[in-house]
Amino acid sequence: MTAKNEAGFRREHIGKRIGRAAGTWFPLIVLAAGAVAVLFPAPFLAIGPWVNPLLMIIMLGMGMTLRGSDFALVARRPFPLVIGILAQFIIMPLTAWALVSVLRLEPAIAVGVILVAAAPGGTASNVMVYLAKGDVALSVAMTSVSTLVAPLVTPLLVLWLAGSYLPVDAVGMFVSIVQIVLVPIAVGLLLRRFLPRLVERLVEWMPLVSVVGITLVLLAVVAGSAATIIASGLMVAAIVVVLNGVGLLLGYFAARAVGLDEAARRSVSIEVGMQNSGLAAGLARTHFTPEAALPAAIFSVWHNVSGAILASFWSRRPVERSS
Repeated sequence: MTAKNEAGFRREHIGKRIGRAAGTWFPLIVLAAGAVAVLFPAPFLAIGPWVNPLLMIIMLGMGMTLRGSDFALVARRPFPLVIGILAQFIIMPLTAWALVSVLRLEPAIAVGVILVAAAPGGTASNVMVYLAKGDVALSVAMTSVSTLVAPLVTPLLVLWLAGSYLPVDAVGMFVSIVQIVLVPIAVGLLLRRFLPRLVERLVEWMPLVSVVGITLVLLAVVAGSAATIIASGLMVAAIVVVLNGVGLLLGYFAARAVGLDEAARRSVSIEVGMQNSGLAAGLARTHFTPEAALPAAIFSVWHNVSGAILASFWSRRPVERSS
C-alpha cells in the first residue's frame, strides 16, 4: 500500500470510528445538552440566528448520503412505503391535535406540539432502525420521501390543525422548508453526482456533523425557551412523551394490521415515532414564537432516548422473515 493510499485508508477508518461513536452516544449527548441549556441558557442564546443554517448543513449531509437505490424501493415495494408515509402524516398530527384539544394548552405550545407532529421523519431514525434489526431500506426511503413531501404536507397540516390557535403562514412555511430542506438536499445530490470522490471522503464524517449540528440547534432552542421550560416544562414533557409513545405504538400496529413483516413493522414504528424535531424548532422560531419551539426542543431530547431504548429492546429479539 502506498503512503498516499495508507493515509486515505487511515482517514476513512478514523471517520468511520468517529461517526459510529457519534451515533452511539447521541442520546446521551442531546440529554446532557438539554440539561446544560436549561441551567445555563445565556451562553447559547447567540446560536439562535444560526438554527436554520445549521439545519441546512444537516440536510446537505443527508443529500450527500442519498443514492438512487434508496428510492428504488418506491418502485419495487411501494406498499410498505405508502403505508409508512400515511401513518407518519396521519397518526402523529391527529394524536397531537387530540392532546392539545383535550388539555386546552396555551396557543403557542399547542401550535408547537402540532408542528413537531406534522414534521417529516428524522434522520436519527435510520440508525435506530438498524440497531433494532428493522428494514433499513424502508426506513431510509420513508425518511427521504417524507422529507421531500414535507414542503407541501407539513404547512397544510399545521394550517388545518393549528390555524385556530395562531395565524399560520402556510406559504411562508412552504418557502422556509424548501430553503432549509429541499435546496440543501438537491445540492448534496448534485455534489454526489459530479464530485463523487470528494463526497466519499466527507460522507463518513456526516454522522458527526449531524450530531454536532443537532446539538447546537437543541442548545439554541432550549436556551431560548429556558424560562418556559422551568415554568411549564413538566406538562410539555409529559405531552411529548405521550405523543412519541403513541407514534411508536400505533406505527407498529398500523404496519401489523396491513400484514407487513416484523422488520417492516419495526421500521414504520420508529419512523412514525421519531420526527425531524430540529426542523420543527426552526420553523417555530421563524414563523411563530420561541415558546412554540419548546415542544420540538423537548421532543428532540426524548425521541432519541426512547428510540435508543426501543432499539436496544428489539436488538435482542430475532426478526422472523416472511417467506
